[in-house]
Amino acid sequence: MNKETIRQQVWDELEDSGTARFPFPPHGRIPNVAGAREAAERLASQPEWQRATAIKANPDAPQLPVRRRALRDGKTVYMAVPRLRDERCFIELDPDVLEDYDAATTVSGSADHGVQVGPDAIEAIDLIVSGSVAVDESGVRIGKGEGYSDLEYAILRELGLVDDETPVATTVHERQIRDLEGLGDDHDVAMDLIVTAERCLRPASTKQPMGIDWSRLENDRIAEIPVLEALAKRS
Repeated sequence: MNKETIRQQVWDELEDSGTARFPFPPHGRIPNVAGAREAAERLASQPEWQRATAIKANPDAPQLPVRRRALRDGKTVYMAVPRLRDERCFIELDPDVLEDYDAATTVSGSADHGVQVGPDAIEAIDLIVSGSVAVDESGVRIGKGEGYSDLEYAILRELGLVDDETPVATTVHERQIRDLEGLGDDHDVAMDLIVTAERCLRPASTKQPMGIDWSRLENDRIAEIPVLEALAKRS
């Protein structure tokens, strides 16, 4: 079974079971699910969260409660600009500056309320929160298939803003936990914490990419993403 088959199965099951939440349909996206708020609260009770002062979070709907909780806990949140389309490819949400946390943590509101910064202006990241379509108890993750989450990690790793000690978490519904044996690739970021409304899983061992694998990136792809062009000139 391949990644795309797993994605379709998860999307279908979330929709058919009534587990999916707005926006609809869940297909083609990181699906929003019932229990997302409870999963965020469970994540916030973990020591990795409590130690963190700077969090890089995905912009998708199921992690909206995570982003809001982070700001309310006094943590700086970084979100990637869609498709990394600008060299200043992250949006910084500073809880000491923002007045409306709810508005600032939405996809549209983050651009209006946050500050767009380049990777060189980002402080060291203490915790990464990723959205998932499916995840395995061993830490293997499947996203929606565009590869931006892994690329964002690789860029931060290339710049020394994350390392092997930086935990990576995802919040999901129990229906998204699948057997993904054999589907993990070397460039895929592994999940160190898998959090649902009911439990928190910590895979026994995970191995993270060391940075950007330039051999996997075609010239056209690099040209589409200004920060990659800039980093390529450094290497």
